[in-house]
Amino acid sequence: MSETKNKSEKPDNTAASTPIERIPDFRLADYIYRLKNPKLVSLHKESQDLLLEGIKDQKLAPLYFHLHAEGLPSIPWDEQLYQQLKADNEKEIESIKDKIKEAEAEEEELSIIEGWVKLGNYYAKIGDREEAIKTLRRAYDLTASSGVKIDICFTIIRIGFFFDDKPFIGAELDAVKLLIDRGGDWERRNRYKTYNGLYLLSSRQFDEATDLLIDSLSTFTSTEISTYEEIVEYAVLCGVISLGRVDLKRKVIDSPEVLSLLPTTPALEPITMLTNSLYTGEYSTYFQALARVEEEFLRVSRYLSPHSAYYLREMRRKAYAQLLESYKTLSMKSMADAFGVSVEFLDQDLSKFVPQKKLNCVLDRVNGVIVTNRPDNKNAQYQQVVKQGDVLLTKLQKYGAAVRLSGAERVA
Repeated sequence: MSETKNKSEKPDNTAASTPIERIPDFRLADYIYRLKNPKLVSLHKESQDLLLEGIKDQKLAPLYFHLHAEGLPSIPWDEQLYQQLKADNEKEIESIKDKIKEAEAEEEELSIIEGWVKLGNYYAKIGDREEAIKTLRRAYDLTASSGVKIDICFTIIRIGFFFDDKPFIGAELDAVKLLIDRGGDWERRNRYKTYNGLYLLSSRQFDEATDLLIDSLSTFTSTEISTYEEIVEYAVLCGVISLGRVDLKRKVIDSPEVLSLLPTTPALEPITMLTNSLYTGEYSTYFQALARVEEEFLRVSRYLSPHSAYYLREMRRKAYAQLLESYKTLSMKSMADAFGVSVEFLDQDLSKFVPQKKLNCVLDRVNGVIVTNRPDNKNAQYQQVVKQGDVLLTKLQKYGAAVRLSGAERVA
C-alpha cells in the first residue's frame, strides 16, 4: 500500500465526518442479557425468538458462534444455519476488501480510510469483536482527521458496551477524552457525555453519572447507543438517588426535557411518581412507586439490574432520612403508617442502617420510638478546618525542608 500523504493529526470541528451507524444492535444485547438472567425467566421465550430473528435477519454468524461457545442454552445450535450466515458474511467482507484494494491502487487516501472504517463497522455489526477492533484501529492509524478518529473510538466503545466489558470501556473513554480535549467539536463533546454517563451509571457511580446524563438531555444525538427516552429514564433514576431536594426539583422534576416526554411516554409514570412523591413527602406512594420502578426498570435493565438491590436499599434509606429530619422522636407505628408498611418490616429495615450509622437515629424498642441524633454541624465543620490546617502545615513543613536542603547544597 502506498504511503498516505499527511499523517499529522489535524482538528476536525465540522459535523461528524464518518456517520454514526447504529452498530452493534443494542436490542440484541438486551435480549442476551435477559436470557442470561435466571430471574427474568418470564421474558426468556420472547427474548429467544427476537434474538434468533435478529441473528438470521442481520446475518450475524460470529455473534451466533460466540453465544454457542458461551453455552447459552436458550439458543439452539444449527450448523447449517451457521454455515449459511458465515458464507454471507465472507461474501460481504470480500466485497469491501476488494474496494479497499481498488482505492489503494488508485492511491485514493480518503476512500482507503472509508473502506477500512466500513469493514470495521461490518465486523462490529455481525459481532466479530476481535476483527472489528483490529480493523477500526487500522483505520484510526490511517486517518489524520481528529473527528474521524473520535468517531472510530466511539464505535470501539460501543463494542465494549455490547459485550459488557467495563474495564475496556473505561480505558477507551479515557483515550477518546484526550482526543476530544484537543480537537473535538460540540456534537462529539456532547456524545462523549452520554457515553461516559452510561458507563458511570453501569458502574454504580450514580453521583458522577447524574450531571452528565442530565446535561446531555437538551443536546442528545447519540441514538446509536440509546434512545432519547431511555436516557431520560436513566437521568431521572440517577438524579433521584443522588440529588438533594432543591436540586432534584430544579434539575429533574421541573426539567423541560422530562416534562415534555410525560404526555407521550406512559412508561415514565412510575419514575416521575417516585421523584414527585419523594419531594412532596408522600412516602406511602413513594414505596409503591419504588416497587414499580424495580419491576419495570431496574430488573430488566442490563445497566441497572446488577445494582438493583443497592439502589432499592439506598432509596429506602434516603426516604427514611428525609422523614426523620423533621422529628426529634417519632413512634415506630407513625413512621410505619407513613410508609404503608408494618412495624415489623420497618424495625427490620431500620436495623440494616442504624448500626452502620447510615441513619442518624437510635431505636428505642422498649418505648416503640425512634430518637434522632443529628450530627453537630458546627463541630463537624471545626474538625474539617483542623484537618485541612494539618494538611497545609505538613505541606509547608516539607516545602521549608526542601528550601533549606537546596540552600545547603548551594553553600556546599
